[in-house]
Amino acid sequence: MNIYGDLDSGNCLKVKYVADYLGLSYRWIPVDIMQGQTRTPDYLRINPMAQIPAVEFEDGRCLAQSNAILRYLASGSDLLPNDAYRQAKIDEMLFWEQYSHEPYIAVCRFEMVYRGKSADQREAWRVERGEKALDFMQDHLRTRQYLVMDRFSIADIALLAYTRLAPQGGFDLGARSHLRQWIERCEDELDLGSVTPP
Repeated sequence: MNIYGDLDSGNCLKVKYVADYLGLSYRWIPVDIMQGQTRTPDYLRINPMAQIPAVEFEDGRCLAQSNAILRYLASGSDLLPNDAYRQAKIDEMLFWEQYSHEPYIAVCRFEMVYRGKSADQREAWRVERGEKALDFMQDHLRTRQYLVMDRFSIADIALLAYTRLAPQGGFDLGARSHLRQWIERCEDELDLGSVTPP
């Protein structure tokens, strides 16, 4: 399969993390959003939504939206249990990530990393919601090793990608010990310990 993405994007890294963890064979095709490469006719054939990441399978079928891709790739693996309730609890976290975490943590990072803005130039309301998201995770992880039940899953991978990059968006993880320990556990699961975030 072909994975279209940007290695500086947390949404794209999620897909790479799952593919690598599961030992899937793929070809990574870089896409530069800042150069308008998601709006070319060839790319729009793969993903009419003009976003990254996207996956093109050997049979020509395509799939977009990072968490949908995670669910598809992880189906039948230990990253996505068969039990319907546990899957729903994972979905709960995936939906929360896209609605209450990514729009704040990722966008603040985008402004600083891609657009060269300073932390002081971030939108205050977005920073406030990002801090609340990180506080929620810190509290949630106070009594558990992973985000859902007692095992590593795509919920952890979905939240890890931008959480470990949050300092690049001006967020301080220093006082959030449970969150930092969870990041280290997830990095160990994915064998990222020696990989510095981009």
